[in-house]
Amino acid sequence: MATLGNRPNTALLVIDVQNGVVAGAHERDAVVTNIAGLVEKARREQVPVVWVQHSDEGLTRGSDDWRIVPELKPADTEPLVEKNYGDSFEATTLETVLSGLGVGRLVVTGAQTDACIRSTLHGALVRGYDATLVSDAHTTEDQSAWGAPPPAQVIAHTNLYWTYQSAPGRTGGTVKTADVDFAAAP
Repeated sequence: MATLGNRPNTALLVIDVQNGVVAGAHERDAVVTNIAGLVEKARREQVPVVWVQHSDEGLTRGSDDWRIVPELKPADTEPLVEKNYGDSFEATTLETVLSGLGVGRLVVTGAQTDACIRSTLHGALVRGYDATLVSDAHTTEDQSAWGAPPPAQVIAHTNLYWTYQSAPGRTGGTVKTADVDFAAAP
């Protein structure tokens, strides 16, 4: 269990599913559909949904590219954390939001697998959270022109290595969308 005291709750974390981030992403529609299903399941089960939205000089705050994809609609009552770095915890309100919700376990979805997803997973684990990656609810764009493997391999590799992540008193792990259990202990 997470090493964070008095934090028994789980939250669904939706990272950077924004127009400009996922426009050319691998299996974009399937991933967005999976995330939408998880958002609805979390809401039904009264599990907090926390949205993360990135901005930088290439993704201007307020622009159409910056907006969350139209298939996903954050509720007015759901926290939205704005960020400027890969790790969703870095220089944001995320820790304060999660602490206020009593969250010690994160179920992570979103984009980009090889940047913000990986950074946030590691950031969560080192900060004391259990962090479960939904293996078919994250994506990335093709960066092979710059020497990266094709997107399907990036996603598969991330799923492989996160399946076995742990730290003293904390767990990582992966799960498919269909098998997400917000009530289950890691």
